[in-house]
Amino acid sequence: MRLVFAGTPDTALPSLRALLDSPRHDVAAVVTRPDAPSGRGRKVHPSPVAELAEEAGIEVLRPVKAGDPAFLDRLREIGPDACPVVAYGALLPQAALDIPRHGWINLHFSLLPAWRGAAPVQHAVLHGDEITGAATFQIVKELDAGPVYGVVTEEVRPSDTSGELLARLAESGAGLLAATLDGIEDGTLEARPQPLDGVSLAPKINVEDARVDWSAPAMRVDRLVRACTPAPGAWTEFRGQRVKLGPVRPAPGAPALAPGELSVSKNSVLVGTATHPVELGEVQPQGKRLMSAGEWARGVRPAGEDRLG
Repeated sequence: MRLVFAGTPDTALPSLRALLDSPRHDVAAVVTRPDAPSGRGRKVHPSPVAELAEEAGIEVLRPVKAGDPAFLDRLREIGPDACPVVAYGALLPQAALDIPRHGWINLHFSLLPAWRGAAPVQHAVLHGDEITGAATFQIVKELDAGPVYGVVTEEVRPSDTSGELLARLAESGAGLLAATLDGIEDGTLEARPQPLDGVSLAPKINVEDARVDWSAPAMRVDRLVRACTPAPGAWTEFRGQRVKLGPVRPAPGAPALAPGELSVSKNSVLVGTATHPVELGEVQPQGKRLMSAGEWARGVRPAGEDRLG
C-alpha cells in the first residue's frame, strides 16, 4: 500500500523503520510536528521522525495544524491508501481523516479501551498494572475510541520505568502495526468495536503531578517515580530547593521513619513514607548534575530536622 506515516518522537522510529523495510508498502511521505527547540542550548531541531525520513530521502510534511489547507491539498496529491500514526502529537480533523481510503491507523500503547489518552504507559505504571500492551485502531473523532484491529501484550516488570516499558512496546508495536497494514491490504483483517466496559483515561502527567507526596504509602511513591521517569521527572524539595529523583527502592525491612524523614548511612539514603521507607537511587539537585543519593547526602549533610518535601 501507499502510505503517509505520521509521528514525531523516538517512540515512532521502530514503526517507521519497519514500514520502510517492508516490501509490501511504500512510505511516500511522513507527517510530523514542526521543528522545535530542544536540548540544553534550546536550538531548533527537526523531530526524530523527520530526521529518519530525510535520511531515507522521503518527503517531510510539517503542518502547524493538520487542518491547514495547503497540507490537506498535498496529502490529496500524494494519495495514500492508509496513514499509519505513532505518537504524532496533534489532532487530526475530519477533513484529513477522510483522505486515505483505509483511514488513519493508530498504534496506541495500551490495551484499549484501557488508558485512552496522552500518557497510557505512565498511567499503567502509576496504577500498578501487571499487564499492558499496544493496540492498532482506526482513528475516529472521539479520543482513542475507534475500532481495534489487533493487540500485543507486554508484562509490566516490578522495576519498570515508563521509559523502559515504552521502549519495549515501541518495538513490539512496530511489528503489530506492520502486520495490521498487511491484513488491511489483504482484506483479511477487520476492525472490531471497542467494548463499552473497561474504559479508563490517561491524561498527560505534568510537572506538578510528578511531585512526590511522602505521606503516601511506599508503593505509591515507588510507582509515581517510575511512572515519571524519564519525563516529566519526579521531584521533591530539600531546604526550599527542588531535587529531581530517579527510581527508588522500597525498603520494607528498614526501621520506620516519619514521612520525608531522612536516614543516611554509609550504604544508603532512606526516606520515610506513610508505610515503610524507600531507598533513594539517583538525584539531581536544582542547577546541578545527576548524582548518586550517597554523593548528594555527603554534600548537603542532612541534619535531624531536615525533611524531603
